[in-house]
Amino acid sequence: MSFSVDAAETLALRALAWLVGNEELLPLFLGSTGAGEDELRARAGDPEFLAAVLDFLMMDDAWVVGFCDASNTPYDHPKQARAVLSGGAQVHWT
Repeated sequence: MSFSVDAAETLALRALAWLVGNEELLPLFLGSTGAGEDELRARAGDPEFLAAVLDFLMMDDAWVVGFCDASNTPYDHPKQARAVLSGGAQVHWT
């Protein structure tokens, strides 16, 4: 599947909703981003923030599997959506 920007943002919003509903991961996400709960709502439409949501999710295969299984999403879709949100640029963390 080739993702449009809208489809990538929608998937990232679903991932954010999944994180918000996850009592174990939400504090980790908030701590790693420095965001507060008010900022989650305020930045939910920001593609850069949504990309950070997917970056966080993809830090652990178990989190990807958990989200994808809960949302009936193919396992490779978060990575594809992240690529669209970054404009197709390769993301390097080192």
